Amino acid sequence: MQRSILLFLDGAINLILGVLLMMFPRQLVSALGIPAMQETFYPTILGAVLFGIGIALIVEIRSKGLGLGLIGAVAINICGGVVLASWLLFGDLSTSTQGNALLWVLVIILVGISVIELLSTLRKGVE
Repeated sequence: MQRSILLFLDGAINLILGVLLMMFPRQLVSALGIPAMQETFYPTILGAVLFGIGIALIVEIRSKGLGLGLIGAVAINICGGVVLASWLLFGDLSTSTQGNALLWVLVIILVGISVIELLSTLRKGVE
């Protein structure tokens, strides 16, 4: 099978799984017979990472070499950072002040490194 077809299939599967995990529909969990969780924090974070990987794979098809490099890392980190920040802002996490601080530091690191990587990539493209 051609590389681009495999990358597309892999990317599509990751995108679909990522969306499903980020939504974490309880009816689907019940229908599949998998263990339900009270907190959906970890499944949604995993979903964000899978979604980011899916984006990176699709970018790889289009750009012939940029998808899983720095741009891939940016896609994965931004997706994870945005969903984590959403949980911290809107979710009802039962974490201590110290836990919240640690999670915000992770958001800042993920988004910060992504901005630096993206600016570096854009600067190289301009030169």
